[in-house]
Amino acid sequence: MTAMELRLVLRRPENLFATIVIPTIVLVLFSSVSILPTGTRRPVDFLLPGSIALGIIATSFVSLGITTAYDRSYGVLKRLGGSPLSRAELVAARVLTVLVVEAAQVALLVGTAVVVLGWSPGPGWSPQIAVVAVLLGTAAFAGLGLLLAGTLRAETVLAFANLLFLGFLVVGGVIVPIERLPGPLAAVGAALPAALLSEVLRFALGSGGPAIADPTGSVVLLGAWAIGALATASATFRWE
Repeated sequence: MTAMELRLVLRRPENLFATIVIPTIVLVLFSSVSILPTGTRRPVDFLLPGSIALGIIATSFVSLGITTAYDRSYGVLKRLGGSPLSRAELVAARVLTVLVVEAAQVALLVGTAVVVLGWSPGPGWSPQIAVVAVLLGTAAFAGLGLLLAGTLRAETVLAFANLLFLGFLVVGGVIVPIERLPGPLAAVGAALPAALLSEVLRFALGSGGPAIADPTGSVVLLGAWAIGALATASATFRWE
């Protein structure tokens, strides 16, 4: 089923554009023009973790949520539920598909940053923390995507997921530092999973700057988002 899901992903060029091309464009464009208030950090140091977070949001939240919502609307989930494939196996296949796409995203973004923008990891970088951040971020946003997909009409999920995606992009610390936002927006943005994921990734890649000395609190909060989103999605999801 995972192999089938991957083939379906390749047949949706609009999804590939949103999940792989857009984060890469954001990274290269904003790193090249140097218009963002990133302080003493080079733009690429700030934007690479944010672009990775953006790709995770696009894949595990927007793409997964919209695809699942339309499959539920068209009766695909109902029919699959009547096959020898269990519902748990279907969810596992979709999550594995998301992780494969994200692995390709990370490889492309890091490769682009190194080859095109001259990026290198900062001192004290930790690939282990980066993997934890990706897994927790994927769990949190997949839970949110499935929560929308299992409770709302497909057309509503399409509109709402894209609106939230733009919100995460603007106030989630992805391309604009949280401390540069107005006070109320900064307070809200700092608690969002997008900001937590971006912050942990910046620490893991050694580009967090002086404001991020210890990622423990952000990891715990991101884990709480993951557990809460997945538990709520599991309790409310309607298969038909």
